[in-house]
Amino acid sequence: MNSPDAAEADIAAPGLADPGAVESSGLVDTGLGETMISQAGVADVAEAGIVHALQGMIDLGGPVVAILLAMSVVALTIILVKIGQFLWWRLGDERSLKTALEHWRDGRSEPALETLSRTRSPAARVLEVAILGRRDNACPEPLVREEATRVAVNWLERLRGQFRLLEVIGTLAPLLGLLGTVLGMIAAFQQLEAAGNRVDPSILSGGIWVALLTTAVGLAVAIPVVAVLNGLERWVERFRHRMQDALTQVFTLPLPAVSERQQEPTPIKSAQKAHIKVWKDRAAGDAH
Repeated sequence: MNSPDAAEADIAAPGLADPGAVESSGLVDTGLGETMISQAGVADVAEAGIVHALQGMIDLGGPVVAILLAMSVVALTIILVKIGQFLWWRLGDERSLKTALEHWRDGRSEPALETLSRTRSPAARVLEVAILGRRDNACPEPLVREEATRVAVNWLERLRGQFRLLEVIGTLAPLLGLLGTVLGMIAAFQQLEAAGNRVDPSILSGGIWVALLTTAVGLAVAIPVVAVLNGLERWVERFRHRMQDALTQVFTLPLPAVSERQQEPTPIKSAQKAHIKVWKDRAAGDAH
């Protein structure tokens, strides 16, 4: 006959488990004879499931699917970098440009430049070049326009960087998927031929769906890449329009007051003043 202590131990045993074993399996003991899956366990299971699914797709689709998955990783990285870049440079900052143009319209170039210096927008850098050039009497307007245009084109080129690679991925992904399908169909028919008189329809049907997998993966990679690329191009196009509009206003608005403009003498004006002084000195000497 068992002792009372042994009986209590037998009663408590079903509700207890080894804590180390429970934790290692991703489960948490509730103390009521039940276990719950911890968040770490859920994350591990999900990660293992994703890795297993990707490995299965690569095993079925072969090297073509592996290449498509690598292209999707590259495309996703570029997209995230470009979005972060656009947000950092504040391409949608219209308030600073409008404030600077209002100062310029009122004849206050220094507050306009100060406003532009406080924003990271590339359009502000272009307007700074234009305003500084227009304030300088020694710089002709065509030269200032050319310099501002050069700076704007350089910024637009930086904004459109890596767009070409996204275009290549969006174009090649479906073609690679189609190539994988053709190769898979060839392999399926080779297996059908090797079977001879023992033709099994499952051989052909199984080879066909495995071959079509590469086309599905290629389209799954290309469609979102092309969609996001169009969105990014539209983003840059709208920014280019706003920058061009602001730059045009800098040249069409009247120049600031004389007190706001640079009063540095040009070489021609200095030479004229020196010539007039010499002429006056000669005239005074002849009078004596």
